[in-house]
Amino acid sequence: MPPEPENGAPGIPDFEGVEITDSSHLVGVPDEFQRLWTPHRMVYIQNGTQPHEEQCPFCIAPSMSDEDALIVARGTHAYVLLNLFPYNSGHLLVCPYRHVSLYDQATPEETDEIATLTQTAMRVVRRVSKSDGFNIGMNQGRIAGAGIADHLHQHIVPRWATDANFFPIIAKTKALPQLLGEVRASIAAAWPLAHNE
Repeated sequence: MPPEPENGAPGIPDFEGVEITDSSHLVGVPDEFQRLWTPHRMVYIQNGTQPHEEQCPFCIAPSMSDEDALIVARGTHAYVLLNLFPYNSGHLLVCPYRHVSLYDQATPEETDEIATLTQTAMRVVRRVSKSDGFNIGMNQGRIAGAGIADHLHQHIVPRWATDANFFPIIAKTKALPQLLGEVRASIAAAWPLAHNE
């Protein structure tokens, strides 16, 4: 039988049935909670109101450093950045610099570069993360599910044969194995290599 705690309070039973009498015994003791570490979301805690509430984030991003804006590549008419709310690790967005909302309002030069950047992004992500496939698409207008409907952007979502699990269905949670800054650095470092293919 375990010793009585010094203050006379009953101990806390752990999962082995052993009485724990002080907090030093709690280190490493499992509990019923699962933890998803999301340090990239500290930006919302530290910065308060987000820019997209007053201004378009896709217009602001090009004026920032690549690291701060999560930009992986810049073209002449469009650029590529990581989605701040990714469906999967390596979820990219291709945006024209010009503030235009619909695909049929983009110029031929913008659509050409969006297409070229999309192809390059696929090659780079395939090389960096060994993805098995991609979901590529645009949500045109709020009614179609566009989170930022006023600025055209194309999603490139890498997929793997084993990327599905119960989290999104049961817990409305996505498990992301790599931090956004690390993903951005690896894709940006590999980007120039894709132009030689």
